[in-house]
Order: sequence, then C-alpha cells, then structure tokens
Amino acid sequence: MVRVEVLEGAELEPLIPELARLRMAIFREWPYLYQGSLEYESRYLAKFVALPESTLVVVRDGERVVGASTALPLREAEAEFQAPFVAAGLDPGAWYYFGESVLEPAYRGRGIGVEFFRRREARARALGYRQVAFCAVERPADHPLRPPDYVPLDGFWQRRGYTRRPDLRAYFAWQDLSEAQESLKPMVFWVKQL
Repeated sequence: MVRVEVLEGAELEPLIPELARLRMAIFREWPYLYQGSLEYESRYLAKFVALPESTLVVVRDGERVVGASTALPLREAEAEFQAPFVAAGLDPGAWYYFGESVLEPAYRGRGIGVEFFRRREARARALGYRQVAFCAVERPADHPLRPPDYVPLDGFWQRRGYTRRPDLRAYFAWQDLSEAQESLKPMVFWVKQL
C-alpha cells in the first residue's frame, strides 16, 4: 500500500539511512549522474533534522521508503543557492526552497510528483512563505550520456505554475559518475508566487 506523508524536522531522523540510499540510487540517473557517498548524504540530511522549518514528503510502499522530497527556508540552504537571489537583490529570507524530489522508477507516473509539489507548497504557506523556488541542473542537449528517450520536466513544472528564471543561476559542485573529481554544474531556478 503506497502512502504519502509529511514529516518535519526531527521526525525524519530515523529515515536518514533509507533516504541516503534512495538519493544515491536516483541521482545516479540522468541528468544528475551523481557519484555520491553515504557519508555526504547523511551529513546533508542531518541539517533537515536540526531545522524545525524543514519539510520532508516521504512515500512509502508498506514500510519501505520509495520516494522523498525536501524543502527548507532558502536562508538555510547552501550559500551557492542563496547567492543568485542576493545578486538579484532578492531577500533569501522571503523564499521557501524546494530541494530534491526522488522517486523509484516503478512509482513514477502515478501523480506522486504532483503531490510532492502540493504538500511542499502547503507547508510553505503554513510557515508564512508566499514565494517558493527550486533549481534544476542544466546539461547540454548533446551530452553523450543523455538518454535518447529523455523528456525534460519543464512542461510538468510549468503546469504546476512555475516560471523558469535564467537570470537566477547557481553553480554547485558534485562528482559525476564519469569524473575523477567534483566539478561545478550549472543549475537554473524556477519560481512561483503562492
């Protein structure tokens, strides 16, 4: 039985090992191609535990975690994600930032992605935020590892009411599967007024 629930702050601590495993598995796929490590994933997820304003939307099939989506105040996100807002004269404190959404392939196409956005937007409103944002990695159209049947999610995000903001661009480092070390990846923001 698949169910979706929202956890806040310390409620997600018992799930860190499962969430770390899930993030590493899904982020190996296009367009992230992320090498990853359990150590980094555990550190990354620990910040959500320590922050009462954080949000985790979790999807379980029985007791097994098969999907998750995170959010937190932008002012609590990494400096790399705040920088484009500061440079554009936008106060990071006014924005709620949606982190990753990861979902095992067998559960895609069932409306869970829509639910991720609905639940995070509801949490942002409950916390008093009226502006939300997320960013997506940009890969060249001719990237050699791009699957031939890949369909970008731009249309999905636009149907949720998000607008692409190419003027808000972040650069974040991680190690691709094909790389010997980390390199900066361009990421563009999508925003919405609630």
